[in-house]
Amino acid sequence: MGRGIGSLATKSMIATAALAGFLAFNPGARAQTAATPAENAAAPTADNAVLLTIFLKHDQSRPLSELNAQLEKQGYYKAFPPAGTEVVSWYVMMGIGQVVTLRLPASRLREVNRVIENSAWGAYRTEFYPTYDYKAVGIANHDKAQ
Repeated sequence: MGRGIGSLATKSMIATAALAGFLAFNPGARAQTAATPAENAAAPTADNAVLLTIFLKHDQSRPLSELNAQLEKQGYYKAFPPAGTEVVSWYVMMGIGQVVTLRLPASRLREVNRVIENSAWGAYRTEFYPTYDYKAVGIANHDKAQ
């Protein structure tokens, strides 16, 4: 069985637990309301940046032209990605939809979620995976082990 549904379910539970932990212990996490101007002005730094990978899964029961019309009507193309977030990658995953990775200050995580809820739901089912940049640490550990 190795890499079947159990593996995906486990990854989803881990991502959910990580996000719940982040929200529980982050003093900036509160009810979903409009972001304050100070939060909008925040820029990602080494101290506060998170990477957020968003799976935008197409509703395959409807044609693409209908999905795009719905996204346009809901203001998705205007609202996403929010100003001040860095697009690290944006790919089409054939048969799935789109996979977008953003870099943003952790304090803006709620704002990005709200943009997706308000403008993408209906055309897409969504999954969120907040992460952090580990590249420098991983390479340093590898180099140290040589």
